[in-house]
Amino acid sequence: MIFNKDIFLLLLLSILSFNCGIYSFSGSSIPKDAKSVYIFEIQNNSTLSSPELSNLITENLNNYILSETSLKLSKENPDLSFSGKISKYNINPISINSQESASQNRLSIEVEIEYINFLDTISNFSKKFSNYVDFSSSENFVEIESELNDELIKKLIEDIFNASFSNW
Repeated sequence: MIFNKDIFLLLLLSILSFNCGIYSFSGSSIPKDAKSVYIFEIQNNSTLSSPELSNLITENLNNYILSETSLKLSKENPDLSFSGKISKYNINPISINSQESASQNRLSIEVEIEYINFLDTISNFSKKFSNYVDFSSSENFVEIESELNDELIKKLIEDIFNASFSNW
């Protein structure tokens, strides 16, 4: 008996889509009955960060979730919610040159995120997410801060999204 490859692929996709709640081709698996999400403003509790960092993280998380899932934004009775705070924003030297000064610096951001699934409380979590980017100490930090923040925010948002919606 010859097995049709197209039928096999269709069957495989069907199994995957029913097995993990709602499966999207981005690799995310959102809860089956979830229709809405709300992202509270991420608070800035760090001492050195730029004032707009809080808003940038909130907006990027919001946009990423809305673009990668079928969830709709709803402040009233959302099925899922995110809240949190920026707990660390540090610049530290990581490489010292022969003149005993830093040749490389590291910008690190840590955010504490609380994810609440009102439909299935077992998947709720409160976690710290951190990431970093290295840059040359010869560069003017003020001039590249926005670019570095954008790079770090992207990494953090992907980590938060994966922790929330990737049940591998």
